[in-house]
Amino acid sequence: MSVFSLPPELPSEPEVLVESPRWSVVKRRADGGVDFISPLPCPYNYGCIPGLSSGDGDPLDVVVLGPRLRRGERLRVPVVGVIGFLDAGCADPKVICSARPLSPADRAGLETFFRVYALFKRVLHRVRGKRGGDTRFVGWLADVKGRSA
Repeated sequence: MSVFSLPPELPSEPEVLVESPRWSVVKRRADGGVDFISPLPCPYNYGCIPGLSSGDGDPLDVVVLGPRLRRGERLRVPVVGVIGFLDAGCADPKVICSARPLSPADRAGLETFFRVYALFKRVLHRVRGKRGGDTRFVGWLADVKGRSA
């Protein structure tokens, strides 16, 4: 999958699995183990869409807007956008889900979050000795109707 394309099998309202509740500092791996402890809490519910893979081989990442959800909770939430993200040179798009349309403030907040997240991940890769390509926020891949941006 190219970082500039949407997963073709992405449903408009996928079942998502919450791995890290909103305001958590713990980022988990696909197996449920701790990947890292963040110096800043994540302002979003972060998880995955089981059964769909990303360019890095892990389940496709998802951000769920709204109130804090429980770790392990599964729910169906509409896709309102997709953010392009490169992680050590691998396509690692972030599916954005919400029960309501994205506001301009939501879009700006998500862009800022993923730009800062990319900086943190670059440092983490360096500390772990991980070699690879660029890690960065690429931009929006899909608008609120799921069409390519």
